[in-house]
Amino acid sequence: MSEEHFDDELDGSLPSGPRHPMAARFRGYLPVVVDVETGGFNCATDALLEIAATTIAMDESGFVYPDHTHFFRIEPFAGANIEQAALEFTGIKLDHPLRMAVSEEHALGEIFKGLRKSIKANGCKRAILVGHNSSFDLGFLNAAVARCDIKRNPFHPFSSFDTATLAGLAYGQTVLAKACQTAGIAFDGKEAHSARYDTEKTAELFCGIVNRWKEMGGWDEFDH
Repeated sequence: MSEEHFDDELDGSLPSGPRHPMAARFRGYLPVVVDVETGGFNCATDALLEIAATTIAMDESGFVYPDHTHFFRIEPFAGANIEQAALEFTGIKLDHPLRMAVSEEHALGEIFKGLRKSIKANGCKRAILVGHNSSFDLGFLNAAVARCDIKRNPFHPFSSFDTATLAGLAYGQTVLAKACQTAGIAFDGKEAHSARYDTEKTAELFCGIVNRWKEMGGWDEFDH
């Protein structure tokens, strides 16, 4: 299925009247930065352990900035595989008394509820996932949506913006920490591999690249 066919069949038309500048900037899509921490690399079999989603907003001059972050620690789904190496890498302690994990269904329901409000407020028709190596995050998101049998997923099911690619173009770096450092964004390696921290840093990186492109004259459709 082509992207154009998906838009025509599932999204419908944008609201009538003047377009919100955010909707104009990304062809009707609201960028939402997502990061997941998992029990391995296989989205079909490995646990989703944390998820964070940061919405992107736009100021009156057409520059984008990170807005609100939704974050949940997740209870592994029944039968999920969890590699010990993954837990050591992320530092997640599944039995920590303050972990306060929730089900995938609850986390996605709350996140999607918030995203729909942001989508509507920005005059957009759907969200598009932004991630560092975004296919990984989108794969785990879609797998969780399928497990929970969620019918109204606000995200585009296969398109995404990858900040590893964008940072490689803009800064010659593809590792998140190095890309942030090159971009002048503070990055604490001790805080990394938390879904909330990585999501918020990825959001800063994405906004920085998009705004830099605008300053260079790469997007001049903003109505002043």
